[in-house]
Amino acid sequence: MPGFREGAQPKNWHGRRTSIAAVSARDVLEHLQRLGMSGYEAKAYVALVGAGRPVNGYEVAKRSGVPRSTVYETLGKLVARGAAYELRGSSDATEYLPLPPDALLDRMRREFDGSVAVLRSALPAVAAAPEGHLIHGLKDAEAMLDRAEDVIAGARRGLVMSVWPQEMRRLREAVVDAAGRGAEVSVVSFGEGADPFGGDGTGTVHRHRYSAPEAVLEDLGYRLLVVVGDRREAVVGGFGEGAAWGIYTADPAVALMAAEYVRQDIALQILAERVGAGELDRLFATEPGLLRLLGRGRA
Repeated sequence: MPGFREGAQPKNWHGRRTSIAAVSARDVLEHLQRLGMSGYEAKAYVALVGAGRPVNGYEVAKRSGVPRSTVYETLGKLVARGAAYELRGSSDATEYLPLPPDALLDRMRREFDGSVAVLRSALPAVAAAPEGHLIHGLKDAEAMLDRAEDVIAGARRGLVMSVWPQEMRRLREAVVDAAGRGAEVSVVSFGEGADPFGGDGTGTVHRHRYSAPEAVLEDLGYRLLVVVGDRREAVVGGFGEGAAWGIYTADPAVALMAAEYVRQDIALQILAERVGAGELDRLFATEPGLLRLLGRGRA
């Protein structure tokens, strides 16, 4: 069997956010289940790939931990989905050979993309019109970043963001994709690592220097994330010491307010670059109303 050997590391099993070096056997099983295999099917498939040669059901059970009482049923399901093939061994016993990982993943991608294409047109046809604009809480960092990626992925005309390097590491790929499909991207970045384009001129990225990021963090006590797509949906929340919290909203009025918050911050950064931070400080010192609006008039 060319391309297979005992104990070989399968290729292209990693997901978008996980490097191949970091993938464990448990990760492989989990991702196969996400793609539609049962737990037993995933274990049996990995055992077949790891064997590097055709094996019978007894050996699959021994290698995988799938109970002998169910291993042939499990292998039958793999054969039915095209992930394995039955062979007749030298002793006329049935042996099994896996579909190579690259071929399996390509097939899964085609099937998945086909289902998505069908559902993209079919689901809206059966969906009821919402009674109100959706808004819900986000309880942790993973939920915040997942929903932020949803907003970025849905942006077609415009994307407005206020973001710190820690969060941009997760969101960078989605932001670059949004710019690539023609969305106008405007970002306030709280640090060098928060420029999703690496300074190549794509999109509009403004470093937050007035005030310095460390001063903002000391004042707020957390990193604020604002992501607004097409002025129709937004994620707003904070990342603190070991905690994160926020909201998602599809209320256009709230999304517009969030976008205007970021745009005004961008305007302030441009003004500071043009006239200088010192000149702005002198202006604000003579205008108590401005200090109060900027939150600098507090004791």
